[in-house]
Amino acid sequence: MWQLDSSTLITVITILASSIGIVIGAIVPAVMEGIAVQKALEGMTRQPDAANDLRTTLLISMALLESTAIYVLLVVLVLLFANPLLDRFF
Repeated sequence: MWQLDSSTLITVITILASSIGIVIGAIVPAVMEGIAVQKALEGMTRQPDAANDLRTTLLISMALLESTAIYVLLVVLVLLFANPLLDRFF
């Protein structure tokens, strides 16, 4: 087995956690945005008169969903480039 010092081990674990976090943080909002668009289009086809209200609500909800992906990206970048775990433990 490899003999890693603790700072290298924390760095490797941080990189793995960041990789998993960005994958999940990108997939989940994308799926939710797809579901939101699907439901909005179904509502627009059922009630064409309410299409403007549905479109406005859809755009606001899409912006909120996309902001969660941006927050995940921010956390991952902090973990990768300004790792607070290294300062805390060493």
